[in-house]
Amino acid sequence: MHVIHQRYVAYSEAHYAGNLVDGAFGLALFGDAGTHLAIVMDGHESLFAGYSSVEFLSPVHGGDVIEVEARLAAKGTRSRTIDFELRVIARATDRNGGAEVLAEPIVATRARGTGVIPANREGSAV
Repeated sequence: MHVIHQRYVAYSEAHYAGNLVDGAFGLALFGDAGTHLAIVMDGHESLFAGYSSVEFLSPVHGGDVIEVEARLAAKGTRSRTIDFELRVIARATDRNGGAEVLAEPIVATRARGTGVIPANREGSAV
């Protein structure tokens, strides 16, 4: 099971030289997608316990269009191991509104984390 979120990255999100967006931006989006996945699977937002791994592989820039995928990797009694991936699917070509859809998405960030559902919600949804 998985969910995918897509969004535009505003230029105002870039805080570093070269129009770079900080890695925490992607991690926040992973939280949103993980919450969405938990709602679909368990009918509850869940609580995020933490990441076991995070890899920053390629930069994200203001003006990019990205997609974030949260995919169930393993399901315990109350824990859910989730694999996350942030991909750049379109990129600005200039600061005047020019942009292009990329022929192949660029994987910018990967992570694995664990969400936990309350005991009283176990197995309550799909």
